[in-house]
Amino acid sequence: MKIRRMPVRAVPAGAALAALTAVTLVPQQAQAAPGPASAAPSGFSAGSYDDEGTGRFVGDVLGRGAEGVVRAAGVQPERVRYSQVRLDSARRVLGERAAIPGTAWVEDPRVNRIVVTADRTVTGARLARLNEVTSRLGEAVVVRRVATKLTRMVAGGDAIWGSSARCSLGFNVVKDGRPYFLTAGHCGKAVQGWAATHGGPQVAVTENAVFPGRDYALVKYTAADAAGPGEVNLHNGGARAVTGARQARPGEAVWRSGSTSGLHSGHVTGLNATVNYQEGQVTGLIKTDVCAEPGDSGGPLFSGADALGLTSGGSGNCLLGGETYYQPVRTALDAYGARIG
Repeated sequence: MKIRRMPVRAVPAGAALAALTAVTLVPQQAQAAPGPASAAPSGFSAGSYDDEGTGRFVGDVLGRGAEGVVRAAGVQPERVRYSQVRLDSARRVLGERAAIPGTAWVEDPRVNRIVVTADRTVTGARLARLNEVTSRLGEAVVVRRVATKLTRMVAGGDAIWGSSARCSLGFNVVKDGRPYFLTAGHCGKAVQGWAATHGGPQVAVTENAVFPGRDYALVKYTAADAAGPGEVNLHNGGARAVTGARQARPGEAVWRSGSTSGLHSGHVTGLNATVNYQEGQVTGLIKTDVCAEPGDSGGPLFSGADALGLTSGGSGNCLLGGETYYQPVRTALDAYGARIG
């Protein structure tokens, strides 16, 4: 019995909410992309991104002298104030002194700042500490307050069921010639045996799960005919073949598939994001303006035929919009010695 595509109605995304909603494991009773980026020219000094408005690849530079180097490489230079060294230093300080549950941060090359998000649970002494740390970092850091709670977001492309929770399948992979799939680490930590349907027979078992720190899990198919093809469910009766994996790029157009909310699109808004969940800190994440809902964790983020990430957590919903964080899939593949299958 193969893990089947679950028919899910895709809800159009609207304006983004500036609120982090609860993203949790779902109890069973609840129910034309650009190619890989080339190597960055040596003149880059503070990040780069795809500019959807102009269709150009933009490189942040500090001085006039670097503009010619970047332009000669076919990249549009953008003069900025803060160097990559300064932004990396700010991020290290945040990691050392402001790893507060309910906060997240990411470098946004479009504004040349580290953007810190703090949810409604960050109050009292925690808020005072965050304010003290960020104020010392100056204008290189911008702080956003949001109204609801930052937490995990369980889900992915096709629904996968455990004894107490539902998640989503990310990508089918091959390791040592055997079929596996990837999903979120917090899903793998919660569930040992997986079924393709609610209450159905077990078809796969969690072999390894990492969360917090990172957020990925490797699940081994145990039923001989359960493994599906290397594709992503588009929730419209079709599927997209996935043939490889790569790193995401800031500004690029991406798609996310999930067993709760279906297929939705948006853009990468930052890389190497840090999220401080109540369960612990997760680093190295992709941040996007794509919506997601509870039950979508573990699901695939992709661009064209390229696998990019696994849904970890986020905010909002797919009626009003939101933002989401993803575990880069290349990190999981490298950790497990697996490949897209």
